[in-house]
Amino acid sequence: MMKRIYLAGPFFSDEQIERISKVEKALTTNPTAGFVFSPRLSDENDDTENAGSPEWAKAIFTKDVAEVDKCDVVVAIADFEHANLDSGTAFELGYAYHSNKPIILLQELDEQLNLMVSQSAHYYTTSIDELATYNFEQLPANEYTGKAF
Repeated sequence: MMKRIYLAGPFFSDEQIERISKVEKALTTNPTAGFVFSPRLSDENDDTENAGSPEWAKAIFTKDVAEVDKCDVVVAIADFEHANLDSGTAFELGYAYHSNKPIILLQELDEQLNLMVSQSAHYYTTSIDELATYNFEQLPANEYTGKAF
């Protein structure tokens, strides 16, 4: 049975948008991935008139939390700014981990990972291409073995 995937990751700079777009494409071409929810493409994010308002924030938060609840797997992009993780992605990872959702962690940049992030990962990869072929039905494991802080 194909899996429902939540894609967590920053999309604030051109580099981040390019990376998350490539991940979206890789996941949608993966035959073992089913529905992929990317907050970047969510209708709530298109509300430029109300962007930043408490109502807008509440709508996005409520939608994203509900999507994490519905998903089978979370794919998260660790790259943000140097060794730092995007705070929204960090929340989504903690929420997903506490909800017993497997976390597939992508980190393209060669940076140390925070130990709380690295230890939450069921599968760690440095390759977007690998996400196009990862078996979401069998969920093989691959621990992070790099330096953590």
